[in-house]
Amino acid sequence: MSKQGMWASAFFALFLTAFAAPAAAQDGGRDVPGRFDFYVLSLSWSPSFCAAAAERHSGRSAGGQCGARPYSFVVHGLWPQYEKGFPESCQVPAPRISRRLVSSMLDLMPAPHLVFNEWDKHGTCSGLAAKAYFDMVRKARTAVKIPPEYVDVREPLQVMPKGVADAFIKANPGLTQNGVAIECSRRRLSEVRLCLSKDLQFRDCPDVVRHACRSDNLSMPPVRGD
Repeated sequence: MSKQGMWASAFFALFLTAFAAPAAAQDGGRDVPGRFDFYVLSLSWSPSFCAAAAERHSGRSAGGQCGARPYSFVVHGLWPQYEKGFPESCQVPAPRISRRLVSSMLDLMPAPHLVFNEWDKHGTCSGLAAKAYFDMVRKARTAVKIPPEYVDVREPLQVMPKGVADAFIKANPGLTQNGVAIECSRRRLSEVRLCLSKDLQFRDCPDVVRHACRSDNLSMPPVRGD
């Protein structure tokens, strides 16, 4: 090979390396179970979910979560994250989980399809067996205190994202503005996302916070059954 050809080959190899996914994150193009930097605990404001579902289905209930039992914040998921981006669906097909395990999580995640989906998409990236992963979900939820003003909301509230974040920070020592993100949909507060280390300590996550809701004023529908 000529010297020019050798330089061209070396440049091409460097070009490919620059755009390849980090080896610590992927193996052969697929995210690797257990290789991630931290968790995001996503808490969904159930009344907003139910209001949006009722709009989509012309006032009909969206199932058990939106039935007679009122829910406030429920666990949407516990998501392994990279410092930028996140892994997903790390085992295809995902290992099956038992109905008994699903039922045991319905107090926190009140829809069986949600439990199945979160395991398939996110739990398989944790590097944990299914029971250990859902035990971690429960421990993460226990580690977070809901601010008292959002525990029993009986009237519609108008809130600002920063105000909600401040309330969670006040209720949870160690949590900072750089570790909590407020999400919104249709001008309703939809979720509060809190960043946790692998041992479930609060930590900063600038990339998650950067993508948070930018609206100035949000509504929080009240907690109530049909």
